[in-house]
Amino acid sequence: MGKTLVEKIISRNAGREVSAGELAVCPVDVVMIHDGTGILSIKEFQRLEEAGLTLAKPERTLVFLDHAGPCPRMELATDHVKLRHFARERNAVLYDVGQGVCHQILVEKWVRPGTVALGADSHTTTGGALGALGTGMGSTDVAMAMAMGENWFRVPETLRIELGGQLPDGVYPKDVILYLAGQIGSDGATYKVLEFGGPAAAAMEMSDRFTLCNMAIEFGGKGGLFPSDEKTRAYLAARGREEDWVALAPDPDAVYERVINVRLETIEPMIAKPHTVDNVCPVGEVQGRPVEQLFLGSCTNGRLEDLEVAVNMLKGKRIAASTRLLVMPASPAVYRGALDAGYIKDFMEAGATVLPPGCGPCSGVHLGILGDGESCLSTTNRNFKGRMGNPNAFVYLASPATVAASALTGVITDPREVI
Repeated sequence: MGKTLVEKIISRNAGREVSAGELAVCPVDVVMIHDGTGILSIKEFQRLEEAGLTLAKPERTLVFLDHAGPCPRMELATDHVKLRHFARERNAVLYDVGQGVCHQILVEKWVRPGTVALGADSHTTTGGALGALGTGMGSTDVAMAMAMGENWFRVPETLRIELGGQLPDGVYPKDVILYLAGQIGSDGATYKVLEFGGPAAAAMEMSDRFTLCNMAIEFGGKGGLFPSDEKTRAYLAARGREEDWVALAPDPDAVYERVINVRLETIEPMIAKPHTVDNVCPVGEVQGRPVEQLFLGSCTNGRLEDLEVAVNMLKGKRIAASTRLLVMPASPAVYRGALDAGYIKDFMEAGATVLPPGCGPCSGVHLGILGDGESCLSTTNRNFKGRMGNPNAFVYLASPATVAASALTGVITDPREVI
């Protein structure tokens, strides 16, 4: 019987053949904590130290200060002090304020195809675009992985997402994943893997793959996976990491729990309405609703390709006086690329506020908290009540193109009208 991608990855790391439903212990290639949940992890780890354990792989244990940097409150600043001390005293790798969103840095520098990447954050699934099992766990489990260098897994069942056709003008991978959220539901893939395949998946660039895998968790998924192919190899080579590449693909006779066929040409620009990710509809159904704030960034859509889509629509124009546009590149590499391409200048001339690399408004800690009754159209991955810092506000999710188009009008706008 053939194997799915996740069965192959766990078999490779467990040192034996496994199938969906089995339990397996696997080494963890890289483990990550950040300032949102990391304090809980280090408290648990300190208990393990009292039992004589240490960091199993300090050189591949990452500590990020990305969710609240620069700090808006003294309590969070004190957490940063503790996390810095933890990393430095144990020779872990520290990414301080402004050094990027954890998930973006993981794929730029750390995640290797065929391995297991673990984080104390659900959107660690982003790494699946590189053909790795990227997944989030609770702070206690992550602390144990930091100490042991391994963790146990139940091998997930797999939903195969077969992508065919081509996206129409004005429609992007973010629209695809929102469309799928409406089809599958927020709990329709609980502890399952979304495996993306088909000719359209093979043609997707890495930035597109990251967007799809990032939001696999919004379906309850344990992970999202693409094969590790020549596009994966080119992405790694461009970052001096070609030696990390291995080819990885599912077997032709792999057994899936379900196969979902999607024709990309049938998809319209999509939007997720408050307050759940699967509350989706075509943008046209809510067109004209006022939005006071727009956010372009996050681990979902803060890459250079996302900024390029938006800036091409905004260049030479001004955003509506009734709204505000926040732009946050996902990493210093993205920021430098945007500077070199002139995007930062173009955004500023259009009236946008450009923020330092980080999470900021997405997690609702600072740099873009909404007022009572305000609405935000965002390229992030969640729109739960209170997600962007105020339970009396409303968050809509959409593609960078829809965000840019709506910034120009001050109301939710189908990007095809602007393009």
